[in-house]
Amino acid sequence: MICLIDTSAFLAMLNPKDINHAAARAAWQELLDGDAILVVPSCVLTETFALVQARFGIAAARSLHELFYPILSVEWSNSADHEAAAEALLAAGRRDLSLVDCVSFHIMRRMGIRQVFTFDSHFAEQGFSCVPE
Repeated sequence: MICLIDTSAFLAMLNPKDINHAAARAAWQELLDGDAILVVPSCVLTETFALVQARFGIAAARSLHELFYPILSVEWSNSADHEAAAEALLAAGRRDLSLVDCVSFHIMRRMGIRQVFTFDSHFAEQGFSCVPE
């Protein structure tokens, strides 16, 4: 199974005070135990690093890099990914939808990925299967 990882999942796993922390840790372990291929778009990785560093400090960013990065398959977005995502974002006309989410949606469709580890409801709106359910 292939599963895309969203920023919201990383943040929930790394923050013991996050309301979704326990669910995130359990879902992460299930993904690891199930030998899932864990895909992360490069823009999600960038967004996650920036938020982790700003919210929790450089030690947390180091943990993200040392503990998670080695087991992730980074999907580097290209100009076509960006353009398609930007068009989708502008067409949606929603303030609460991010360009990073739209890049993730596009990459998931391009790669045929149906499952995403997230706590962001936008993925379910787009018809993807979210972990945890």
